[in-house]
Amino acid sequence: MFDFDVLKKEMEELEEKGLLVKIRTLESPQGAWLNIEGKKVLNMCSNNYLGLCFDEELKEAAIDGIRKWGVGPGAVRSIAGTLELHNELETELARFKKVESTLVVQSGFNANQSVIPPIVSEEDAILSDELNHASIIDGVRLTKAMRYVWKHKDVDDLEAQLQKAETDGARRKLVITDGVFSMDGDLAPLPQIVEKTNKYGAILMVDDAHGEGVLGSHGRGIVDHYGLHGSVDIEVGTLSKAFGIVGGFVAGKRVLIDYLKQKARPFLFSSSLSPAETAAAIAAVRKLSSSDELVKTLWSNSDYFKEQLKALGFDTGHSETPITPVMLYDAKLSAAFSKRLFEEGIFASSIGFPTVPKGKARIRVMISASHSRKDLDFAVSKFELIGKELGVIK
Repeated sequence: MFDFDVLKKEMEELEEKGLLVKIRTLESPQGAWLNIEGKKVLNMCSNNYLGLCFDEELKEAAIDGIRKWGVGPGAVRSIAGTLELHNELETELARFKKVESTLVVQSGFNANQSVIPPIVSEEDAILSDELNHASIIDGVRLTKAMRYVWKHKDVDDLEAQLQKAETDGARRKLVITDGVFSMDGDLAPLPQIVEKTNKYGAILMVDDAHGEGVLGSHGRGIVDHYGLHGSVDIEVGTLSKAFGIVGGFVAGKRVLIDYLKQKARPFLFSSSLSPAETAAAIAAVRKLSSSDELVKTLWSNSDYFKEQLKALGFDTGHSETPITPVMLYDAKLSAAFSKRLFEEGIFASSIGFPTVPKGKARIRVMISASHSRKDLDFAVSKFELIGKELGVIK
């Protein structure tokens, strides 16, 4: 039999290095404040950007979905599991994203696995930003395509890799980038990437998981933010962050979506969203389409919090979004900082290797529209207290 003590030893080594992930259990719904382990704490590490996880309209829509459609789809979408609700959600998302069509799958992770493998083969090349999300990396690994990685946000290096792919005889070139990079909160230089992909006749795919509901008019994402509708071939998004539910989608030309319905394995071999999730997602898309107040509140909160931390002397990296990395660099220090924050009533996780490169540990603070100014002031005061205590700031 396998000696499972080997795994135990490996986890002990992770803990020694400050890299062991502590999974805390929520004892209350997602919101600005949470109950965790019998303690009330300010929630500063969820992806609930707009506070929609516990929104009354979405809850009522989910309940109505269950009453009308039951609790499960009953089959995979391609056999007997496509409900009218699924089609309705895809239509609403296409209208919201200003594209011809969308395909909804179980998660943003699965969305990348749905679209990358079907459109490339061993004759083709995939070109990926070095800091792309793990779901993109795994999607690429599922293919036999030639692989090229370009330096983070470096469009000159992207061009060099495109030239190399052409020299290597690639039939089709697929360029993939995150829209918002989830650990640093910086944006892909999308206009320049569009220019390079057009120059070399490449397919451009953007995973905008952290841009949906955050960037652009009414939260339509990075393509809308830069006014590049029609210039990006494939958009991948998630419903599990700003939209407050769960699920992922691929957005683009109708012919692409029709093709994926024949080829995408998560679509073909795993059941889709439940009626409750689908109905709530429809409500979320409609809510954002009708008003951008939550998006504006999110950005107001984000700007205020960053300004306060920077004034205290904290290093918040290169973030251009509500993702606020408090750079500590040392994994043990970051773990100790997170622990002290929790003791002082702040839930903000330490992020270390392999989620971020070695020597780049940080507390990643996730700002939400559900935070009040009083909440943010409380958080700033605790960051100041612990920052001075641990010698991070003076």
